[in-house]
Amino acid sequence: MVSQTPNKFPAQNKKMSLKKEIKYVLLLKLRPPVIYIFLKVYTGTLELKVENADAVLDHVKRGGRFIMASWHQRFFGGFFLPKALRMRPCIMISRSRDGDFIADVVRRIGWEIVRGSGSRGGKEALREMVAGVLETKIGGHIVDGPTGPPRIVKAGIIALAQKTGAAITPTCVSYENPWIFNSWDRFMIPKPFSGVLLRFGPLEHVPAEMNDQEFEDCRIGVEQQVARVYEEVDRYWAERRKPRTGYSCIPVE
Repeated sequence: MVSQTPNKFPAQNKKMSLKKEIKYVLLLKLRPPVIYIFLKVYTGTLELKVENADAVLDHVKRGGRFIMASWHQRFFGGFFLPKALRMRPCIMISRSRDGDFIADVVRRIGWEIVRGSGSRGGKEALREMVAGVLETKIGGHIVDGPTGPPRIVKAGIIALAQKTGAAITPTCVSYENPWIFNSWDRFMIPKPFSGVLLRFGPLEHVPAEMNDQEFEDCRIGVEQQVARVYEEVDRYWAERRKPRTGYSCIPVE
């Protein structure tokens, strides 16, 4: 017979748990507004250039829907998307306590939030995302999140496009002068008073019915298209930094 050691401090444990819950509630109420205000001031120092937004918005006006495909490395650029689109797109945020804080901030920025992840509530979250895209007409998807591998498109965005009839558009942001962190995705944040380029790529339509090989070919095609648009937007800053040639200085008398 196995003896069990009774909990000698049940009241103390319950008191500590209550303190943790109170602290969590206070942080949930206080931290997101502060973070949002900081981000609004911070992003106000950046010079934003948006390209091809009219093309995707015209698609919505004609009754279409689209899903924005982006890398986790550049998701800071999501701050600009609701403003650039003048709409409230939907996006999935994980079901976790950290996700609670993130969801509150992201909602303030202008997104509609769906809670879930691939490991916790994934099927339910997909159903909610389908409903969200059908309602808002626009969804955001971090194609290699939340843990990578980096720049590899996962199957979820293809399934979401199939179930909603939405087109997929690479939605790529590039920073003129970023900080680069030593994380799995080499996460980037633009430095203050620098430039940000946001570009919407071409709309790619996904067949509603595909066999396994066709599905994988489609996934690879989206992956290549997203990578191509990121390469293009990153070249923008390199081209701007190139010295001009073919000009001569003429002294003014």
